[in-house]
Formats: sequence, structure tokens, C-alpha cells
Amino acid sequence: MSTKRANPIFAVLIALLLSFLIFGTGCASSVEELPGDSFSEPDVNSSPQMDTELPPEFDIIAEAWHMLSQGYVDKDKLDAEKLSQGAVRGMMEAVGDPYSVYVDPETHQLELAGLEGKYQGIGAVIGIRDGQLTVIAPFVGSPAEEAGIKAGDKILETNGEPTSEMTLIEATLKIRGPADTSISLLILHEGESDPVEIEVVRGEIKLDSVFVEMRGDIAYIRVAQFLGSTGDDLHAALKDVIDKGAVGIILDLRNNPGGLLGAAVDVASEFLADGIVVDVVDGEGRHSPVQVKPNGIATDLPLVVLVNGGSASASEIVAGALQDYGRAKLAGSKTFGKGSVQSVRDLGEGSSLHLTVARWFTPSDRPIDGVGLTPDFLLELDDEELVIWAIDYLKSQVTANCLSTGV
Repeated sequence: MSTKRANPIFAVLIALLLSFLIFGTGCASSVEELPGDSFSEPDVNSSPQMDTELPPEFDIIAEAWHMLSQGYVDKDKLDAEKLSQGAVRGMMEAVGDPYSVYVDPETHQLELAGLEGKYQGIGAVIGIRDGQLTVIAPFVGSPAEEAGIKAGDKILETNGEPTSEMTLIEATLKIRGPADTSISLLILHEGESDPVEIEVVRGEIKLDSVFVEMRGDIAYIRVAQFLGSTGDDLHAALKDVIDKGAVGIILDLRNNPGGLLGAAVDVASEFLADGIVVDVVDGEGRHSPVQVKPNGIATDLPLVVLVNGGSASASEIVAGALQDYGRAKLAGSKTFGKGSVQSVRDLGEGSSLHLTVARWFTPSDRPIDGVGLTPDFLLELDDEELVIWAIDYLKSQVTANCLSTGV
């Protein structure tokens, strides 16, 4: 077998192709959850410069193409586009980061469809935890939640197909599907040893975020996810409950899988007078602290934040900032620990790369990624039980404040 080097023209073409595929067009867009977080980013996401110089280790790609094109028995079956996509897909898999992936053109179009504020599927955000496909959180009132799927559940199979070899994007696309169709999921509930098969009928998932109700003189506000509208919706909800005489606020971030950085900043800024919400640190060690926005309307009311293992990313940004500044106590269980920033970069032939470009740190420089946040009150209370605990806690705080001020 010949081992001579590839034709220099082939090498240059492959080098140019790979440099374009690696570095993309320099465009980054903020995308809603699919299936982790993609955020509109601060200055850490300066556009990369095109670089056609590749390390010598990449020479083997040109050599492999030369050998295929010259020696493969069915040359007419070689599809250069599929081969180039396969090369990039393999490159991203070799990185070993479940959130940094190659997305083919068809899949990328499905991603963009999620920006419309609704999509069809089961209504849950998934991620990779300990090498397994895991439910970060089901959406409130979603088919997934109604079928009994919970945060922390492991998805072992989809329609009988093991998920162990699927990428996050592949699993997402298999689970999504037209409304009124069903999918069978083999689920291992957290803390159990025997998996169960759950049939879920897909539906149209509308991305609402803020839910509010008064519990006497305590305002209960649940933020289900962080969307572009979340800041305005929360501001309106806070104004309403303050007008109704709320003396304390429960901010429920349980099973909130995250969303947009801007929305997280908006939410935190309603409760903080000043400071930073989060510090974004890129691969070069550059810090981009994101400041609190002025004129928050709930900076003084007693506040408690509810979290659990389904509270991820943007939820952890908000909870971490409020905890660091002593503005609120966290109650519940440890959070998910998703503290990395993904940028979606468009490639020339309609595909894209999801790249982890930075990591989050709380105002006091605590890491979030892979660590999570530990609540001030670790409580094994579920659903309404934790809300009732929070109401009692806030009432005790209001009473204590009244006694200390002589009101």
C-alpha cells in the first residue's frame, strides 16, 4: 500500500475546509434551551479570526481523504459532504464535552424552530450527568410532568433504543416529535434500582415562564425557565403583589433548567440593589462580570428561594447571587451544577457548532459547573410541603423584623 503524502492541493483544500468548520463564520446566536443552555453572551464571545494554519497532527485527515479518493473500491459512493461532516462530528466528540457538539443542517433547522416560543415534544430539558442521559427538569404542566417524569430521572431507552451511545442533540431529536404521537421511554427514577417504561404522548410545548399567586400576605412566584420575556413578566408580577400588600416573597426555581443570561440578570436585579450577578470567565482566564441592573422593585422584602436538583444554569446564577449577597436563603436540595456557557456558531453549509466558551462563577467566586449550590436549609420536602415551610419561614422573619424595629 502506498504511503506517499497527499497531493498538496488536496491538503490545502482540506485545511481550508477544516479551518472553516472549526472556527465557523464568527457568528454567535443565542438559542433557547435545546437541550442545555445557549446564552446571549457578554464580551467573552468576541468573533474568532479565521486561521488556515492547522497543527501538523491534522495532516492525517488529508492523507485519509487521499487514500479514500484514490484507493476505495466504490469511489462513486464517496460523499465529500458527509465525510467532512463526519470528521467534524468525530472531532467534537473527541473533545469529551457533552455540551460541545456538531449539529448537522437538518438538526440546526429544528433548533431554530425552538426560537418561536413553542415546539412539539414532551416538555423536558435533558442533559448528561455521570455519563447518562438525565432529565434536568420537566416543564410545568408538560406531558412529561403529567406522565410522572421528574428531575433527576435517567432516560435509558427511547422506543427501545439505548441512549448510552447517543449525543445530547440526537437524544433530543428522537424524543421530540409531532403533537399527539407517543414515545416510550425507559426511565430509572432517582433513588430506585428498577427502571420503568413510561409512555408519553407528545404535545405542543409553549414556553411560559412566570407563575404567581398570593398565599395570604406571602407572594409565591415560580419562574419555570428564563426566556426573553421573563424579566418583564416578573417585574409586572412583583408590582402586582406589592400593590396587594405582600410582606414576603417565595421565589421558586425548582426544576427550572435555565435559559437566557439576560433574563437571569433581569430577575436577580429585581431583588439586588447593586453588585454583580455573575462572573463569566473564558478559556483565556478573562473575567466579564455582569452588573446588577438598577431600579429593582423588591430589594427589601424578605425573600426565600426554593431550589432542587432540577435547578440549573441560569437558575443557579440567580440563586448563587442572592445567596452570596445574603439577600435570600436557599431552601431545598442541591442544585444541578450546570455552569458553562454555550455559543451556537453557524457554519457555511447550514450546520452549526455548539461550543462551550466560558464558565459561570458566583459574585464571591464560587464555581457552579459540576459543583452546584448547597442550600442554606437542606430539606427533604417535596412540592407543596416545601412551599408551606417557606411560608412559615417568611412569616417568622417578618415577625422578627417587626419585633426588632418596634413596629
